[in-house]
Amino acid sequence: MAGHPGRPSGRPVRRAHGEAVALEGEFPLFDREAREGLEDEVLAPGATHARGGGARRREEEPDPWRTCFERDRDRILHSTAFRRLAGKTQVFVFPADHQRTRLTHALEVAQVAGAIARSLRLNVALAEAIALGHDCGHGPGGHASEDALSPFLEGGFDHAVWGAEVTTAGLNLCAETIDGIANHSWSRPAPATPEGEVVSLADRIAYTAHDLEDAARAGLVDRGELPALVRQRCGTSRSSQLDAFISDVVSTSAAAGIIAMSEEMGEALEALRRFDYERIYLREASLEQSARVIELLRGLVEHYAANPGLVPGRPDEAGDSLDDPLQEAVAYVAGMTDRFAFAQAVTLLDWPAERLPRGAA
Repeated sequence: MAGHPGRPSGRPVRRAHGEAVALEGEFPLFDREAREGLEDEVLAPGATHARGGGARRREEEPDPWRTCFERDRDRILHSTAFRRLAGKTQVFVFPADHQRTRLTHALEVAQVAGAIARSLRLNVALAEAIALGHDCGHGPGGHASEDALSPFLEGGFDHAVWGAEVTTAGLNLCAETIDGIANHSWSRPAPATPEGEVVSLADRIAYTAHDLEDAARAGLVDRGELPALVRQRCGTSRSSQLDAFISDVVSTSAAAGIIAMSEEMGEALEALRRFDYERIYLREASLEQSARVIELLRGLVEHYAANPGLVPGRPDEAGDSLDDPLQEAVAYVAGMTDRFAFAQAVTLLDWPAERLPRGAA
């Protein structure tokens, strides 16, 4: 359909529907400068403020409508790196219906981080940008890809650093967003912003709860077997756990003046995470899956490094060429979805079906 013409106030327009709701009274625009001004009024002391175009590696003109962090969030959301997360393992290779992928995990982290940041009067757009981009550096096959790719890079392969410095480099994100992505893992240095710290907590809160839910639906664990302190302090369902952890982070952070959990709920989160590791991530089938992923990805990297002509040109958003056949091979393989990586192994390496990660055959 071509829409519906109209002439309000004498000006020709085209509407989606014939009957449109009228906007009454004055209609002041809420552009970037207006929202930056509102941040000065509503954000908490210590929150990260958007200013103009943001601190980017390549200087850009400010957007007339979006703050710099809103712009970052949109760039990540529309990037190929983010879309490819739909085809990358969270816990299960080739997830069944309703099981999480890296993309749905990132969306859930963004929801948790946004809820915390909004309640604490932090910069929600920055928290959401970091959350949406935090796992863009992950390779196919889950965390096993880090073990697979580490031998090929000096200092190893860290999905957080790789995502900030390589995968999203061409997006020209703000320094605060890059920092939050690079340092979201608890093993990394502390993020430079409170919004980055929020995402670090939101990531662990989200995956411990939703990975348990996926495993329970798959019949791998029984929620009744959760440690008593988990059942007592945050419940057995994903919704009760998210509610308990989010509420605790908000109340504890507001009282302490830093982004933190209470000792009591921190113990519950660690106990839940330990349960997930013992019963889900480190179960025999998962370790076998990881070993297959590692073997396959290393075979692909070695093949592409020896045949650099097979590596296609990288999309503009992936940044500049790495000028090193081995690093280009790592970048290409790290960007693959599970399905594409396994198909390439079969096509290029004659990979036997019985050696493919479970669920790929």
